[in-house]
Amino acid sequence: MRVIVRTVSELCVTVGALIVLFVVYVLFWTAVRADSAMHDQVDRLQRQWSKATAVPGGPPSPGRPPPYVPGRPFALMYIPRLGFTWNKPVLEDTAADTLEKGLGHYTGTAQLGRQGNFAVAGHRRTYGDPFKDFPRLRPGDAIVLTDGTTWFTYRIDKGPYKTVPTDVEVIDPVPRKSGYTRPGRYLTLTTCDPEWGHSHRLIVWAHLDVTQPVDAGKPTALRR
Repeated sequence: MRVIVRTVSELCVTVGALIVLFVVYVLFWTAVRADSAMHDQVDRLQRQWSKATAVPGGPPSPGRPPPYVPGRPFALMYIPRLGFTWNKPVLEDTAADTLEKGLGHYTGTAQLGRQGNFAVAGHRRTYGDPFKDFPRLRPGDAIVLTDGTTWFTYRIDKGPYKTVPTDVEVIDPVPRKSGYTRPGRYLTLTTCDPEWGHSHRLIVWAHLDVTQPVDAGKPTALRR
């Protein structure tokens, strides 16, 4: 009997230790990896943009930008409501390994600042918790992005709105239930809900409010 009790006790201790290690991995190690990965993506963007501005003749003339490269960063996002130090790289596609490095642009949705719906996903928890405070977002809040040449300031019109993962119409060119009734230049953000689950999604919708060249300085929404 004592042997059985001892064996069960040892198993409980082992299982408990494994659970603790798993929690440490989820809460700490994925955050460390994500922070490092996001910094790498931001550095890549800064180097890319520096090279572009160093080319004689300046940046390329306006026109339809080339397609985004899967898994590669192309923009930085700032959301003042989430803190003036909050900024995340935006990469192309929403594959699992892409979302470990930053936010992911839904392939097939509009490009940044273009007609249609520029839709972006991000983790609520783990991998740096980029959208941990997503429920704090409110209509009127600014979402600012830059592609290295232009600042794009979007303003939230609706959300956070709760729906299910199969509700893919939230990223349509004119997203369902957004309140928009005609084509425009929209932005959709999505993340998981509840905080540690994925049974539902939280959504916010925004419209493009103003653009300005990077050379003109930071947009009003990013000035303290």
